[in-house]
Amino acid sequence: QVQLVESGGGSVQAGGSLRLSCEFSGIPYSHNYMGWFRQAPLSKEREGVAGINYAATTTYADSVQGRFTISKDNSKNTLFLQMNSLKPEDTGMYYCAAAPEVSSALRGLEYRYWGQGTQVTVSS
Repeated sequence: QVQLVESGGGSVQAGGSLRLSCEFSGIPYSHNYMGWFRQAPLSKEREGVAGINYAATTTYADSVQGRFTISKDNSKNTLFLQMNSLKPEDTGMYYCAAAPEVSSALRGLEYRYWGQGTQVTVSS
């Protein structure tokens, strides 16, 4: 059974930092891509934030480039998202996801497995 469980969300002031974690299990070995997505309040769409592949190659949305860092600890089956210099527009529910392969690391439709999300709120 595939499980992805996010944690680490919370409320911070603008300029602050948070580190999200996603513990995963049961993901087929062939699923070489993982990513973080977010859904802003009142938005129907999930925005790709960062992705990482089997070679640890990373991809970031322009809006978070230079502020967020995605990483993965395979020995602990955990995906991380270090978020620095947070802005109010970073507020949203953050999800981790996994896929066997993707043509675009930030395209949510290509990801097969999803966690339940962790809420991040950034106040000005």
